[in-house]
Amino acid sequence: MKALRLLSLPGTILRRRFGGAGRPRFLTHVVTFACNARCVMCDSWRKDTSGELDAGEIEAIYRQLPPMDMVRLTGGEPFVRPDLPDIARLALRWLRPLCLHLTTNGFLTDRIVRFCETRERSTPLRLLVSIDGPAEHHDRIRGHAGAFDAAMATLDALAPRRRELNLVLGVNQTIVDPAGIEAHRRLEALLRPRGIPLNAVLAYRQSALYDRRPSVNLAPAHPGEYRPHGDFSPEDLAELFAAVEAGIRRLPWADRIAKRYYWRGLRARLLRDTPFTQPPCVALHAHLRLLPDGRVPVCQFNTGTVGSLKESAFADVWTSPAAERQRRWVRACPGCWAECEVLPSALYTGAILRTVFEVTTVPPERPVPTAAPHQAPAPK
Repeated sequence: MKALRLLSLPGTILRRRFGGAGRPRFLTHVVTFACNARCVMCDSWRKDTSGELDAGEIEAIYRQLPPMDMVRLTGGEPFVRPDLPDIARLALRWLRPLCLHLTTNGFLTDRIVRFCETRERSTPLRLLVSIDGPAEHHDRIRGHAGAFDAAMATLDALAPRRRELNLVLGVNQTIVDPAGIEAHRRLEALLRPRGIPLNAVLAYRQSALYDRRPSVNLAPAHPGEYRPHGDFSPEDLAELFAAVEAGIRRLPWADRIAKRYYWRGLRARLLRDTPFTQPPCVALHAHLRLLPDGRVPVCQFNTGTVGSLKESAFADVWTSPAAERQRRWVRACPGCWAECEVLPSALYTGAILRTVFEVTTVPPERPVPTAAPHQAPAPK
């Protein structure tokens, strides 16, 4: 059955290329906005958590959804929910994903390890622990003394048991300022002896999904626009790309393809030394997002919603006039380069195939530009 699902991928690619919506194949479920960190780049912990779905309400929604290739359970911090094991079990039962994906700050070591031990292991679990650098750097960004030690304790408890637990373990580094460049090098050196891959992302300045306003559009206004969280000089950016590209060579094959695609796109947008590409977006097409209260938003940068799966059937919401209006907006959007949006889009439009078929070496570092990086106008 899973093989047949993969064989249907070309049909999904063609449908999106020609403007059709089809059915979702990739679910990002924000199970809660609650969080036990106070990160400098995220206001999730400030958001209202009233009205979040309980496990019974989540099951009623999952039962209506089509099978998913990937289910990504995220937050906030998903492990602050005591019923997260129930939610994961329901996702596996009703959505039958090829892979279950969770991202965590790693604070709740005992709870995370117990989750990995007691879950149904026939489906691989991809668990990414957020670590942004050495202890002082990481604790500053996460706003929590001891954050680094807790995250490393989680990694060290799980790393030796990856095969036993059918676990794909990695680290997510969020780079928020130039200090993250040296932090990246030191973090990679720390993780390499443990055999744990490092996945770096460059933080956006604003995200609608984690904005305290319930419905806001912060999407880019112009093609190729990217507004990073911190202030980076052209020299900072060139150094950052060189450091990250060197590390990409050591990633597992699938991660290497995805990260190369993402980081080359970032480089093109920020250094303007190569043409940038933009795959057609699959938000509200192959990619379905679900908020903690059951509403369906457009994407990370547009939290206008098309309906509530708590109040209405999925089929009605997915085919509603509101959904079609927002799909027209998606097709007209100049496009973002947030990893959580662009990688599903690259997969379900076939845009990532170019990277798949490239040789495995990274091109030599290009000269550092002397001009400032392109500064696109702020979104209106």
